[in-house]
This record gives sequence, structure tokens and C-alpha cells, in this order.
Amino acid sequence: MPYFNISGPCNKRDHYMIEAATRLKGVEQLIDMNQYFVIHAARQSGKTTYLQDLAARLNAAGNYYALHCSLEGLQGIAEPEKGISQVVRTIKNALRFSGIPHAAEFATNADYEDFTGVLLMELSTFCMALDKPLVILFDEADCLSESTLISFLRQLRLGYNNRAMTPFVHSIALVGMRNIRDYKAKIRPDSASLGSASPFNIVTESLTLTNFTRDEIGDLYGQHTEESGQRFDTEAIDLIWEKSQGQPWLVNAIAREVIVKILASDYTKPVTAALAEQAISNIMLRRDTHIDSLLERLKEERVRRVIEPMLMGKMIDITSDDFCYVRDLGLIRVTPQRIEPANPIYGDVMVRTLNHYIQETITRDEQTFPLPRYLQGGRIDIESLMRDFQQFWRENSEIWREKVEYKEAAPHLILMAFLQRVLNGGGHILREFAAGSGRTDLCLVYQGQKYPIELKIRRGDKTVAEGLKQLARYMDTLACADGWLAVFDQRADMSWDEKIYLKTEHIDGKIITVVGL
Repeated sequence: MPYFNISGPCNKRDHYMIEAATRLKGVEQLIDMNQYFVIHAARQSGKTTYLQDLAARLNAAGNYYALHCSLEGLQGIAEPEKGISQVVRTIKNALRFSGIPHAAEFATNADYEDFTGVLLMELSTFCMALDKPLVILFDEADCLSESTLISFLRQLRLGYNNRAMTPFVHSIALVGMRNIRDYKAKIRPDSASLGSASPFNIVTESLTLTNFTRDEIGDLYGQHTEESGQRFDTEAIDLIWEKSQGQPWLVNAIAREVIVKILASDYTKPVTAALAEQAISNIMLRRDTHIDSLLERLKEERVRRVIEPMLMGKMIDITSDDFCYVRDLGLIRVTPQRIEPANPIYGDVMVRTLNHYIQETITRDEQTFPLPRYLQGGRIDIESLMRDFQQFWRENSEIWREKVEYKEAAPHLILMAFLQRVLNGGGHILREFAAGSGRTDLCLVYQGQKYPIELKIRRGDKTVAEGLKQLARYMDTLACADGWLAVFDQRADMSWDEKIYLKTEHIDGKIITVVGL
């Protein structure tokens, strides 16, 4: 029986899968037009599956010889005298199993000492012997770095420019996590200059794989139902779509977690929304390799420069290379209304990761702030929770600010760590981060009750008034009559007695408690 794959490329024999060709349009047209182009998408989103399928389809159609060639093994080889020879050898190895004519003759007499021209020469010589145009799909192309990358692209550029006189590769795809403009980040500032004839300007298009749609998730899970008889409830599919936004690894991992781990392959039991929620929690807490590698990116300075303001609702320069880099990594997404984490699972895990140490410390200190006192009669005592946080913030804010890696977002992260303990009592937190909104919206959910909370940094006398209006609109979307506005006052000339207060406001028929911090 096929299974949900969470490691490596998919194939129809072993895995449930969505046809790769449906997730990226226009590639065949670019190939027909002799173009060199980039395909970029986040890790484990189906790039290799797509490329293997594309190569098979091109070869089956008979108009081209198509070669899928992964450059992953060349990571870290910065010196072109070593790196370019390895590129040539990698192509030679890929050709051995391709079925392309004359494959055994490729680079048999290669002059590897001529590292500035050997790739160009061997590809030209090989293309001259073929009776059909050659297409090369370079997977993990962004593994190349520094002078190896420069030389690789320059030789492709020379071959591209001289194709009218000298045979060369008909069409090339450079495929990886990064867009072509960000390949420059793989080159040290003190490396050889790119010069005026930049090797980066041969690319005509930059394409990306789309995530699964809600219908495609239903189709994918339907394949399992047809094989096993085990059904996915509509509510479960809706929840997985909402939480994952169709990220392929997450969609497969959640299904696998429910079916294999939670239900122990008992196909008589349906996959419910509650089971899907449990699977998501397990995956986040376990920090599987996909999640862990993604979160390692949070330590990068250029990632911090985008994620930190997003967590705080601050403006982000969407034209900056940092923004484009973080978006291409699959950490964020842009909607008509906002810039936010790519999906709620990533958003939740980002916060858990950034405030993990604080969360652990607060949890160990249960004697000071015991969780049960906040959970009474099936409700959360938000007033007690907020009063205790005011005490905690007053006593510990200076210490914790220094320990949080994202220091500007420290107030938000520390409050969220304090609130996170509600999860241990059976509740959960909905988070809404919207860059440029000037706020962060949270909603504690416990036994069917919702408790909206808005976080703001005081920026002037209008902060509270603006926050009240913003929170009232957020409460409308949740159909809640009571809400809490937490305002952090960072003025050095204000005493703690002036900063710490609770004040009730009435706005548009709603009761909002302003929590001064």
C-alpha cells in the first residue's frame, strides 16, 4: 500500500502524491523558447519530485534529451579549481543513468586544470554529438558558493551567449531554495568581483512551486481512503488546510502522524479534526528535522531583521533583499492584507522557539504562578493572569530582555511565554502577526471560550486609543464582548507605579481591560 512520504522525492508506485506538473505552469514554454531560468521553493516542498517528473516527461515526448542533475554534493567547495571539476564529474555521473546517447563519452578527455573553461568545453562537445537539444535541470544549484558559483555561472553565460555559433545546452533550470538574485549572498564581499558581465543576467524567469490547495489536500487524502477505506472527516481536512496552508511536507506529515503514530495503522477509525490537532501538536513539540532545519534560520541576522518586526506588527521593507530571502525560504507569505508567517504552524513554532527558555523557566516556577489558579469553573481568570504577569514583568523584565535573542520583540515573546502555559491546561493560543499593523493579536481558547488579547508597544499618547479601536475590530471577528489590551511602556523616565495599572474601557458595546506594563 502507498504511504504519505515525508523524506525525499515522491513516486507514484510508493507514495500518495499530487501530480507535480499541476504545481508549476509555464516551464515547458520556457524550454521551447531556449530559456535559462530559476525555480525556487522552500525546503521539502516538492522540487526534486517535480524535476524528476519533468525530465521523464520531456524525454518521453521525444523533442529533447533532459537530464536531472543534483549539485547537493558540492556544498562548501568554494575554490573553483576543485568545485568546477566536481560539477563536471557530477554531470558525468548523472548521465550514466540517463539513457541519453553518448553519455559514456562525456568528459572522457576533460582538462580539469582549465577550471575556467572545462565545463563550457565539455558541455559544448557533448551537445555537438547529440541529435536533439539538451535540457539540464540543475537541482540544489544554490549549494554552490563563492568562486565556484561565479565560475559555474560565467561558463553557462558564455555558452548561452555563443549558442548561435557553438553548440551548447538548449535550456537550463537552476533549482533551489533561493531566487537568482540571492545567489549573490553565497559570495563573500572580498571574493573576486563579478565584473560588468555579471553571470547572473542570463536568467529570464524566476518561478516557484505553489503549495497544495484545499482541494488538492482532499484529493491526496482521498487516495488513502480509496486504498484503505479510512476516511478523513471534512473538518479534519479543513483544519489541516488552515494550519498548514498546503505546505506539502506538513500535509503529508500530519496525515502520517495520525495514521501511523496515533491510530497505529487502524484503518477502521476515521481521521478527525481532534486527531489532526493532536498530530500537529506532536510534530511541533517533537521538532522533526523539517521543523528544526527551518527554525535554525531564525538565528541568521538577515532572517531576524524580517521576523522580529513581523512579530511586533512593525513595517517591513518588502523591496529589501532580506525580505525576499525570508519569503523564498518559505518562512513568511504575503497576502493582500498582511505579511505573516507562511502558515499558523510555522508562526506558532517560531514563537515557541524564540521564547523556549523563558517558557521552561516560568513552568518550573509553578509555585510562584501556579496554573490552576487561572483555570476555574471551565474559564480562564484573565484578570489574575494579567496581574501576575504585571508582577513578573516588573521583577524580571530587565533580566529577560538580555536573554531573549530577538531583543526588540522581547516584551511580546515574554508575555506569550507566560500565556503559553494555558496550553498545559488544555487550551490553545491563536496568533495573528501582521507586519505594518502596529500590533500583535492573540486569542486564548479554553473549553470553547475565547479571550482576545492585543499587544502593543507605546509609541505616543495615541497608542491606547488606537489599540482600543484595533482590538474592538479583532473582537468583532471573534464575536467576543470582552478583550484585553496589553500596552508596554518603555519610557525610562516613568516609574513602575505609573506604568503598572488595569483600566476598564467601553467601546462599541465591548468591555476592554487595558493592562499597563
